[in-house]
Amino acid sequence: MSRVFGRHNRKQLPVAVAAKGCWFTDQNGKQYLDACGGAAVSCLGHGDQDIIEATQRQLDSMAWAHTSFFSSEPAERLADKLVEHAPEGIEHVYFVSGGSEATEAAIKLARQYFVETGRPEKKHLIARRQSYHGNTLGALAAGGNQWRRAPFSPLLMPVSHIAPCYPYREQRVDESAAEYALRAANELEAEILRLGADNVMAFIAEPVVGATVGALVPPTGYFQRIREICDQYDVLLILDEVMCGMGRTGYLFASEADHISPDIVCIAKGLGAGYQPIGAMLCSDEIYQAITNGSGFFQHGHTYIAHPTACAAALAVLEKLTQPQMMSSVMARGQYLFNQLNQRLGAHPYVGDIRGRGLFWGVELVESKTTRAPFDSSLGLAAKVKAAAFENGLMCYPMSGTIDGLNGDHVLLAPPFVISEAELDLLVDRLEAAINQCTQPLAQSA
Repeated sequence: MSRVFGRHNRKQLPVAVAAKGCWFTDQNGKQYLDACGGAAVSCLGHGDQDIIEATQRQLDSMAWAHTSFFSSEPAERLADKLVEHAPEGIEHVYFVSGGSEATEAAIKLARQYFVETGRPEKKHLIARRQSYHGNTLGALAAGGNQWRRAPFSPLLMPVSHIAPCYPYREQRVDESAAEYALRAANELEAEILRLGADNVMAFIAEPVVGATVGALVPPTGYFQRIREICDQYDVLLILDEVMCGMGRTGYLFASEADHISPDIVCIAKGLGAGYQPIGAMLCSDEIYQAITNGSGFFQHGHTYIAHPTACAAALAVLEKLTQPQMMSSVMARGQYLFNQLNQRLGAHPYVGDIRGRGLFWGVELVESKTTRAPFDSSLGLAAKVKAAAFENGLMCYPMSGTIDGLNGDHVLLAPPFVISEAELDLLVDRLEAAINQCTQPLAQSA
Protein backbone atom coordinates (compact mmCIF):
# COMPACT_ATOMS: atom_id res chain seq x y z
CA MET A 1 0.00 0.00 0.00
CA SER A 2 1.39 3.39 -1.02
CA ARG A 3 1.93 6.00 1.69
CA VAL A 4 1.51 8.74 -0.91
CA PHE A 5 -1.75 10.68 -0.52
CA GLY A 6 -2.58 10.82 -4.21
CA ARG A 7 -5.32 12.33 -6.33
CA HIS A 8 -7.18 9.01 -6.65
CA ASN A 9 -6.77 6.85 -3.58
CA ARG A 10 -8.76 3.91 -4.93
CA LYS A 11 -6.50 3.54 -7.95
CA GLN A 12 -3.11 1.91 -8.01
CA LEU A 13 -1.25 3.97 -10.56
CA PRO A 14 1.77 2.67 -12.44
CA VAL A 15 5.10 4.10 -11.34
CA ALA A 16 6.83 6.20 -13.99
CA VAL A 17 10.56 5.47 -14.12
CA ALA A 18 11.68 7.32 -17.25
CA ALA A 19 10.56 9.95 -19.74
CA LYS A 20 12.09 11.04 -23.03
CA GLY A 21 10.69 13.21 -25.79
CA CYS A 22 6.95 12.54 -25.91
CA TRP A 23 7.06 9.21 -24.08
CA PHE A 24 6.83 7.90 -20.50
CA THR A 25 7.98 4.45 -19.41
CA ASP A 26 6.57 2.73 -16.33
CA GLN A 27 8.15 0.20 -13.98
CA ASN A 28 6.99 -2.67 -16.19
CA GLY A 29 8.54 -1.23 -19.33
CA LYS A 30 5.21 -0.14 -20.84
CA GLN A 31 5.38 3.11 -22.82
CA TYR A 32 2.80 5.90 -23.00
CA LEU A 33 2.54 8.68 -25.58
CA ASP A 34 2.08 11.98 -23.76
CA ALA A 35 -0.67 13.68 -25.76
CA CYS A 36 -1.55 16.22 -23.07
CA GLY A 37 1.77 17.32 -21.62
CA GLY A 38 0.52 15.97 -18.28
CA ALA A 39 -1.75 19.01 -17.97
CA ALA A 40 -0.44 21.14 -20.85
CA VAL A 41 2.87 21.44 -18.99
CA SER A 42 5.54 19.52 -20.92
CA CYS A 43 5.72 21.84 -23.91
CA LEU A 44 9.31 20.87 -24.80
CA GLY A 45 9.00 17.19 -24.05
CA HIS A 46 10.95 15.20 -21.52
CA GLY A 47 14.69 14.84 -21.02
CA ASP A 48 15.83 18.06 -22.69
CA GLN A 49 19.54 18.19 -21.90
CA ASP A 50 19.90 21.97 -22.28
CA ILE A 51 17.28 22.60 -19.60
CA ILE A 52 18.66 19.88 -17.34
CA GLU A 53 22.19 21.30 -17.60
CA ALA A 54 21.00 24.86 -16.91
CA THR A 55 19.25 23.59 -13.79
CA GLN A 56 22.33 21.68 -12.66
CA ARG A 57 24.58 24.73 -13.14
CA GLN A 58 22.33 26.80 -10.93
CA LEU A 59 22.28 24.10 -8.26
CA ASP A 60 26.06 24.06 -8.31
CA SER A 61 26.25 27.80 -7.61
CA MET A 62 23.20 28.51 -5.41
CA ALA A 63 20.03 26.48 -5.10
CA TRP A 64 17.84 29.03 -3.31
CA ALA A 65 17.79 32.43 -1.67
CA HIS A 66 14.87 33.97 0.21
CA THR A 67 13.48 37.04 -1.54
CA SER A 68 13.26 39.05 1.68
CA PHE A 69 17.07 39.18 1.55
CA PHE A 70 18.18 38.73 -2.06
CA SER A 71 17.21 38.77 -5.69
CA SER A 72 19.04 36.36 -7.98
CA GLU A 73 20.60 36.52 -11.41
CA PRO A 74 18.25 33.88 -12.94
CA ALA A 75 15.19 35.76 -11.68
CA GLU A 76 16.46 39.08 -13.04
CA ARG A 77 17.32 37.62 -16.43
CA LEU A 78 14.07 35.70 -16.71
CA ALA A 79 12.01 38.78 -15.86
CA ASP A 80 13.88 40.83 -18.46
CA LYS A 81 13.27 38.24 -21.16
CA LEU A 82 9.60 37.81 -20.31
CA VAL A 83 8.99 41.56 -20.44
CA GLU A 84 10.88 41.75 -23.73
CA HIS A 85 8.30 39.42 -25.28
CA ALA A 86 5.23 40.37 -23.22
CA PRO A 87 2.17 42.28 -24.51
CA GLU A 88 2.59 46.03 -24.76
CA GLY A 89 2.49 47.76 -21.38
CA ILE A 90 3.41 44.69 -19.34
CA GLU A 91 6.67 45.60 -17.62
CA HIS A 92 7.04 43.80 -14.29
CA VAL A 93 7.11 40.14 -13.22
CA TYR A 94 6.25 38.54 -9.88
CA PHE A 95 7.44 34.92 -9.75
CA VAL A 96 5.49 32.19 -7.96
CA SER A 97 5.54 28.40 -7.91
CA GLY A 98 2.50 27.55 -10.04
CA GLY A 99 -0.70 28.63 -11.72
CA SER A 100 -2.97 28.80 -8.69
CA GLU A 101 -0.44 31.00 -6.91
CA ALA A 102 -0.29 33.27 -9.96
CA THR A 103 -4.06 33.72 -9.88
CA GLU A 104 -4.07 34.41 -6.14
CA ALA A 105 -1.35 37.03 -6.62
CA ALA A 106 -3.27 38.65 -9.49
CA ILE A 107 -6.49 38.95 -7.50
CA LYS A 108 -4.70 40.40 -4.49
CA LEU A 109 -2.70 42.82 -6.63
CA ALA A 110 -5.87 44.08 -8.32
CA ARG A 111 -7.41 44.75 -4.91
CA GLN A 112 -4.29 46.40 -3.49
CA TYR A 113 -3.95 48.59 -6.57
CA PHE A 114 -7.32 50.21 -5.91
CA VAL A 115 -6.67 50.47 -2.18
CA GLU A 116 -3.34 52.19 -2.87
CA THR A 117 -4.95 54.60 -5.35
CA GLY A 118 -7.70 55.65 -2.95
CA ARG A 119 -10.58 53.61 -4.36
CA PRO A 120 -11.17 50.88 -1.75
CA GLU A 121 -14.81 50.54 -2.80
CA LYS A 122 -13.65 48.70 -5.95
CA LYS A 123 -13.72 45.16 -4.63
CA HIS A 124 -15.85 42.96 -6.91
CA LEU A 125 -14.29 40.40 -9.24
CA ILE A 126 -16.11 39.16 -12.35
CA ALA A 127 -15.23 35.90 -14.08
CA ARG A 128 -16.95 33.44 -16.42
CA ARG A 129 -18.86 30.23 -15.95
CA GLN A 130 -17.05 27.13 -17.24
CA SER A 131 -13.64 28.60 -16.48
CA TYR A 132 -10.81 27.31 -14.32
CA HIS A 133 -8.27 29.50 -12.56
CA GLY A 134 -6.72 27.18 -9.99
CA ASN A 135 -7.43 25.20 -6.83
CA THR A 136 -6.53 27.54 -3.98
CA LEU A 137 -9.55 29.20 -2.40
CA GLY A 138 -9.26 32.56 -4.16
CA ALA A 139 -8.53 30.97 -7.51
CA LEU A 140 -11.32 28.43 -7.02
CA ALA A 141 -13.77 31.24 -6.24
CA ALA A 142 -12.78 32.99 -9.45
CA GLY A 143 -13.17 29.83 -11.49
CA GLY A 144 -16.46 28.57 -12.82
CA ASN A 145 -15.74 24.84 -12.65
CA GLN A 146 -18.73 23.69 -10.62
CA TRP A 147 -17.43 20.19 -9.87
CA ARG A 148 -14.23 21.55 -8.34
CA ARG A 149 -16.03 24.33 -6.46
CA ALA A 150 -18.92 22.36 -4.97
CA PRO A 151 -17.37 20.86 -1.79
CA PHE A 152 -15.77 24.15 -0.83
CA SER A 153 -18.51 26.59 -1.80
CA PRO A 154 -19.15 27.76 1.79
CA LEU A 155 -15.50 28.85 1.99
CA LEU A 156 -15.36 30.78 -1.28
CA MET A 157 -15.52 34.56 -1.58
CA PRO A 158 -18.37 35.90 -3.73
CA VAL A 159 -17.47 36.30 -7.41
CA SER A 160 -19.84 37.16 -10.26
CA HIS A 161 -19.83 34.76 -13.21
CA ILE A 162 -21.05 35.70 -16.67
CA ALA A 163 -21.54 33.35 -19.62
CA PRO A 164 -18.55 31.79 -21.36
CA CYS A 165 -17.92 32.63 -25.00
CA TYR A 166 -18.98 29.23 -26.35
CA PRO A 167 -20.05 29.40 -30.01
CA TYR A 168 -20.79 25.68 -30.42
CA ARG A 169 -23.36 25.85 -27.62
CA GLU A 170 -24.52 29.45 -27.39
CA GLN A 171 -24.28 31.14 -30.80
CA ARG A 172 -27.75 31.46 -32.29
CA VAL A 173 -28.45 30.28 -35.83
CA ASP A 174 -29.63 33.78 -36.73
CA GLU A 175 -26.41 35.59 -35.73
CA SER A 176 -22.95 35.78 -37.22
CA ALA A 177 -19.78 34.97 -35.30
CA ALA A 178 -19.12 38.70 -34.93
CA GLU A 179 -22.63 39.36 -33.62
CA TYR A 180 -22.33 36.54 -31.13
CA ALA A 181 -18.90 37.75 -29.98
CA LEU A 182 -20.38 41.19 -29.28
CA ARG A 183 -23.41 39.77 -27.47
CA ALA A 184 -21.27 37.51 -25.27
CA ALA A 185 -18.82 40.29 -24.44
CA ASN A 186 -21.57 42.72 -23.56
CA GLU A 187 -22.60 40.46 -20.69
CA LEU A 188 -19.57 41.89 -18.92
CA GLU A 189 -20.87 45.44 -19.29
CA ALA A 190 -24.28 44.40 -17.99
CA GLU A 191 -22.75 42.77 -14.92
CA ILE A 192 -20.50 45.78 -14.21
CA LEU A 193 -23.55 48.06 -14.33
CA ARG A 194 -25.53 45.69 -12.11
CA LEU A 195 -22.80 45.72 -9.46
CA GLY A 196 -22.03 49.40 -9.97
CA ALA A 197 -18.95 50.40 -11.94
CA ASP A 198 -17.42 52.08 -8.88
CA ASN A 199 -17.48 48.71 -7.10
CA VAL A 200 -15.83 46.44 -9.70
CA MET A 201 -12.06 45.94 -9.59
CA ALA A 202 -11.32 43.30 -12.24
CA PHE A 203 -12.47 40.80 -14.84
CA ILE A 204 -10.53 37.53 -15.21
CA ALA A 205 -10.69 35.17 -18.19
CA GLU A 206 -8.70 32.56 -20.07
CA PRO A 207 -7.98 33.71 -23.65
CA VAL A 208 -8.46 30.09 -24.73
CA VAL A 209 -10.36 28.10 -22.11
CA GLY A 210 -8.52 24.93 -21.14
CA ALA A 211 -9.50 22.14 -18.79
CA THR A 212 -13.15 22.94 -18.10
CA VAL A 213 -14.42 23.25 -21.67
CA GLY A 214 -11.56 21.97 -23.82
CA ALA A 215 -9.60 24.47 -25.95
CA LEU A 216 -12.49 26.90 -26.40
CA VAL A 217 -11.42 29.69 -28.80
CA PRO A 218 -13.50 32.91 -28.87
CA PRO A 219 -14.63 34.48 -32.15
CA THR A 220 -12.71 37.47 -33.48
CA GLY A 221 -13.77 40.65 -31.73
CA TYR A 222 -14.76 39.15 -28.39
CA PHE A 223 -11.68 40.16 -26.43
CA GLN A 224 -11.37 43.50 -28.23
CA ARG A 225 -14.83 44.37 -26.91
CA ILE A 226 -13.91 43.04 -23.43
CA ARG A 227 -10.87 45.33 -23.43
CA GLU A 228 -13.03 48.32 -24.41
CA ILE A 229 -15.49 47.62 -21.60
CA CYS A 230 -12.73 47.30 -19.01
CA ASP A 231 -11.22 50.58 -20.15
CA GLN A 232 -14.57 52.35 -20.11
CA TYR A 233 -15.39 51.38 -16.52
CA ASP A 234 -11.87 51.42 -15.07
CA VAL A 235 -11.85 47.67 -14.50
CA LEU A 236 -8.57 45.75 -14.63
CA LEU A 237 -8.34 42.98 -17.21
CA ILE A 238 -6.64 39.86 -15.85
CA LEU A 239 -5.83 37.20 -18.42
CA ASP A 240 -5.19 33.68 -17.16
CA GLU A 241 -2.69 32.14 -19.57
CA VAL A 242 -1.54 29.45 -17.15
CA MET A 243 -2.59 26.69 -19.54
CA CYS A 244 -2.92 28.43 -22.90
CA GLY A 245 0.17 30.65 -22.69
CA MET A 246 3.89 30.14 -23.32
CA GLY A 247 3.44 29.06 -26.91
CA ARG A 248 0.66 26.52 -26.42
CA THR A 249 -1.64 28.30 -28.89
CA GLY A 250 1.16 29.24 -31.29
CA TYR A 251 1.82 32.59 -29.61
CA LEU A 252 4.17 33.07 -26.68
CA PHE A 253 1.36 35.02 -24.97
CA ALA A 254 -2.07 33.81 -26.03
CA SER A 255 -3.51 37.35 -26.03
CA GLU A 256 -1.37 38.15 -29.08
CA ALA A 257 -3.93 36.36 -31.24
CA ASP A 258 -6.63 38.76 -30.02
CA HIS A 259 -4.48 41.89 -30.46
CA ILE A 260 -5.03 43.12 -26.92
CA SER A 261 -2.92 43.83 -23.86
CA PRO A 262 -4.10 42.89 -20.37
CA ASP A 263 -3.37 44.81 -17.19
CA ILE A 264 -2.29 41.62 -15.44
CA VAL A 265 -1.43 38.24 -16.95
CA CYS A 266 -0.82 34.89 -15.25
CA ILE A 267 1.47 32.21 -16.67
CA ALA A 268 2.83 28.89 -15.38
CA LYS A 269 2.79 25.32 -16.80
CA GLY A 270 4.76 25.82 -20.03
CA LEU A 271 7.02 28.38 -18.37
CA GLY A 272 8.77 25.61 -16.46
CA ALA A 273 7.85 22.91 -19.01
CA GLY A 274 7.77 20.40 -16.14
CA TYR A 275 11.45 20.78 -15.30
CA GLN A 276 10.82 22.98 -12.25
CA PRO A 277 7.65 24.24 -10.53
CA ILE A 278 7.27 27.90 -11.48
CA GLY A 279 4.67 30.44 -12.47
CA ALA A 280 4.49 34.20 -12.79
CA MET A 281 2.13 37.14 -12.55
CA LEU A 282 3.03 40.02 -14.85
CA CYS A 283 1.55 43.49 -14.60
CA SER A 284 1.58 46.94 -16.15
CA ASP A 285 3.93 49.67 -15.03
CA GLU A 286 0.96 51.72 -13.87
CA ILE A 287 -0.03 49.06 -11.36
CA TYR A 288 3.56 48.52 -10.26
CA GLN A 289 4.14 52.24 -9.73
CA ALA A 290 0.94 52.57 -7.71
CA ILE A 291 2.30 50.04 -5.21
CA THR A 292 5.84 51.42 -5.32
CA ASN A 293 4.76 55.04 -4.78
CA GLY A 294 2.15 54.05 -2.21
CA SER A 295 2.93 51.62 0.60
CA GLY A 296 6.08 50.46 -1.22
CA PHE A 297 5.43 46.75 -0.93
CA PHE A 298 3.03 44.13 -2.30
CA GLN A 299 1.29 42.61 0.73
CA HIS A 300 1.69 39.07 -0.48
CA GLY A 301 4.35 36.37 -0.69
CA HIS A 302 5.32 32.71 -0.41
CA THR A 303 8.55 31.09 0.73
CA TYR A 304 9.62 29.80 -2.67
CA ILE A 305 8.76 32.78 -4.89
CA ALA A 306 11.40 33.62 -7.50
CA HIS A 307 13.25 30.38 -6.68
CA PRO A 308 16.66 30.72 -8.40
CA THR A 309 16.81 27.11 -9.61
CA ALA A 310 13.27 27.25 -10.96
CA CYS A 311 14.04 30.57 -12.67
CA ALA A 312 17.21 29.12 -14.23
CA ALA A 313 15.26 26.20 -15.67
CA ALA A 314 12.49 28.53 -16.92
CA LEU A 315 15.06 30.79 -18.56
CA ALA A 316 16.41 27.82 -20.51
CA VAL A 317 12.84 26.95 -21.50
CA LEU A 318 12.11 30.51 -22.60
CA GLU A 319 15.29 30.60 -24.69
CA LYS A 320 13.89 27.70 -26.69
CA LEU A 321 10.34 29.04 -26.86
CA THR A 322 11.56 32.33 -28.32
CA GLN A 323 13.71 30.79 -31.04
CA PRO A 324 12.64 32.22 -34.45
CA GLN A 325 10.95 29.09 -35.80
CA MET A 326 9.38 27.71 -32.63
CA MET A 327 5.94 29.35 -32.83
CA SER A 328 5.61 28.71 -36.58
CA SER A 329 6.48 25.08 -35.87
CA VAL A 330 3.76 24.90 -33.20
CA MET A 331 1.26 26.32 -35.68
CA ALA A 332 2.30 23.89 -38.42
CA ARG A 333 2.11 20.83 -36.18
CA GLY A 334 -1.14 22.09 -34.73
CA GLN A 335 -2.61 22.39 -38.21
CA TYR A 336 -1.44 18.86 -38.98
CA LEU A 337 -3.08 17.57 -35.80
CA PHE A 338 -6.34 19.36 -36.59
CA ASN A 339 -6.34 17.94 -40.13
CA GLN A 340 -5.85 14.41 -38.80
CA LEU A 341 -8.51 14.86 -36.12
CA ASN A 342 -10.95 16.27 -38.65
CA GLN A 343 -10.25 13.49 -41.14
CA ARG A 344 -10.64 10.70 -38.61
CA LEU A 345 -13.21 12.14 -36.19
CA GLY A 346 -14.96 14.97 -38.01
CA ALA A 347 -17.74 12.68 -39.26
CA HIS A 348 -17.74 10.47 -36.19
CA PRO A 349 -21.34 10.08 -34.96
CA TYR A 350 -20.36 10.95 -31.39
CA VAL A 351 -17.98 13.85 -32.04
CA GLY A 352 -19.78 17.19 -32.01
CA ASP A 353 -16.98 19.74 -32.21
CA ILE A 354 -13.23 19.85 -32.80
CA ARG A 355 -11.76 23.18 -31.74
CA GLY A 356 -8.52 24.80 -30.73
CA ARG A 357 -5.47 26.76 -31.74
CA GLY A 358 -1.79 25.87 -32.07
CA LEU A 359 -1.13 22.60 -30.26
CA PHE A 360 -4.16 22.99 -28.00
CA TRP A 361 -7.22 21.04 -29.17
CA GLY A 362 -10.52 19.90 -27.74
CA VAL A 363 -12.84 17.17 -28.98
CA GLU A 364 -16.38 17.50 -27.62
CA LEU A 365 -18.33 14.24 -27.45
CA VAL A 366 -22.11 14.19 -28.00
CA GLU A 367 -24.82 11.58 -28.09
CA SER A 368 -26.38 13.25 -31.13
CA LYS A 369 -24.58 15.34 -33.76
CA THR A 370 -27.92 16.74 -34.91
CA THR A 371 -29.27 17.99 -31.58
CA ARG A 372 -25.84 18.32 -29.90
CA ALA A 373 -27.31 16.54 -26.89
CA PRO A 374 -24.61 15.26 -24.51
CA PHE A 375 -24.33 11.76 -23.15
CA ASP A 376 -26.02 11.09 -19.82
CA SER A 377 -23.67 12.36 -17.13
CA SER A 378 -24.14 9.18 -15.10
CA LEU A 379 -22.19 7.25 -17.74
CA GLY A 380 -18.93 8.98 -16.81
CA LEU A 381 -17.86 8.92 -20.45
CA ALA A 382 -14.82 11.19 -20.11
CA ALA A 383 -13.31 9.01 -17.38
CA LYS A 384 -13.91 5.91 -19.47
CA VAL A 385 -12.19 7.45 -22.49
CA LYS A 386 -9.21 8.44 -20.36
CA ALA A 387 -8.91 4.92 -18.93
CA ALA A 388 -9.26 3.23 -22.32
CA ALA A 389 -6.69 5.51 -23.92
CA PHE A 390 -4.24 5.03 -21.05
CA GLU A 391 -4.59 1.27 -21.23
CA ASN A 392 -3.66 1.55 -24.90
CA GLY A 393 -0.61 3.71 -24.12
CA LEU A 394 -2.04 7.21 -24.67
CA MET A 395 -2.15 9.99 -22.10
CA CYS A 396 -4.97 12.45 -22.85
CA TYR A 397 -6.99 14.87 -20.71
CA PRO A 398 -10.75 14.12 -20.84
CA MET A 399 -13.22 15.87 -18.56
CA SER A 400 -16.95 15.85 -17.88
CA GLY A 401 -19.22 18.80 -17.16
CA THR A 402 -18.22 20.58 -20.36
CA ILE A 403 -21.53 22.38 -20.88
CA ASP A 404 -22.63 23.46 -17.42
CA GLY A 405 -20.48 21.70 -14.85
CA LEU A 406 -22.58 18.53 -14.92
CA ASN A 407 -23.41 17.66 -18.51
CA GLY A 408 -21.13 17.14 -21.48
CA ASP A 409 -17.77 15.46 -22.12
CA HIS A 410 -14.63 16.47 -23.97
CA VAL A 411 -11.05 15.38 -24.51
CA LEU A 412 -8.26 17.97 -24.28
CA LEU A 413 -5.05 17.46 -26.27
CA ALA A 414 -1.86 19.43 -25.56
CA PRO A 415 1.13 17.42 -26.78
CA PRO A 416 4.74 18.59 -26.52
CA PHE A 417 5.85 21.01 -29.22
CA VAL A 418 8.56 18.53 -30.25
CA ILE A 419 6.05 15.86 -31.29
CA SER A 420 6.57 14.40 -34.76
CA GLU A 421 3.94 13.87 -37.45
CA ALA A 422 4.31 10.09 -37.01
CA GLU A 423 3.59 10.51 -33.29
CA LEU A 424 0.61 12.74 -34.08
CA ASP A 425 -0.73 10.01 -36.35
CA LEU A 426 -0.34 7.50 -33.53
CA LEU A 427 -2.06 9.93 -31.14
CA VAL A 428 -5.11 10.15 -33.39
CA ASP A 429 -5.15 6.37 -33.95
CA ARG A 430 -5.21 5.66 -30.25
CA LEU A 431 -7.68 8.43 -29.44
CA GLU A 432 -10.11 7.21 -32.09
CA ALA A 433 -9.81 3.67 -30.77
CA ALA A 434 -10.54 4.82 -27.20
CA ILE A 435 -13.58 6.86 -28.26
CA ASN A 436 -14.91 3.94 -30.29
CA GLN A 437 -14.31 1.50 -27.46
CA CYS A 438 -16.29 3.67 -25.04
CA THR A 439 -19.14 4.88 -27.29
CA GLN A 440 -20.00 1.79 -29.33
CA PRO A 441 -21.44 -0.15 -26.36
CA LEU A 442 -23.57 2.90 -25.51
CA ALA A 443 -24.88 3.02 -29.05
CA GLN A 444 -25.73 -0.69 -29.01
CA SER A 445 -27.66 -0.33 -25.75
CA ALA A 446 -29.60 2.72 -26.96
